[in-house]
Amino acid sequence: MVEVVSLGHEPTVAPTHSLDVVGFFCPVPVAEAKKALSSMKVGDVLEVLADDPETLHDMPLLMSRGEHDILSIEENAGELRFLIKVIK
Repeated sequence: MVEVVSLGHEPTVAPTHSLDVVGFFCPVPVAEAKKALSSMKVGDVLEVLADDPETLHDMPLLMSRGEHDILSIEENAGELRFLIKVIK
């Protein structure tokens, strides 16, 4: 389940890795997230910062393949913050 929360709420899980792709457009944010996640281990959490509105569609699509879980999505003034956990 994807939860969209307003900025200012503390996530229930702290990220172990961070990826800033603000200013980049499709397919860069999703491709870089996929690359980062491939080097992470089960239980790690990736924070992805992006401002491309297409990531709201593309990121969940990538995660639907079953190896990762989107814990939350935050939006603030057009900037998006995804927390993604490696589950496999």
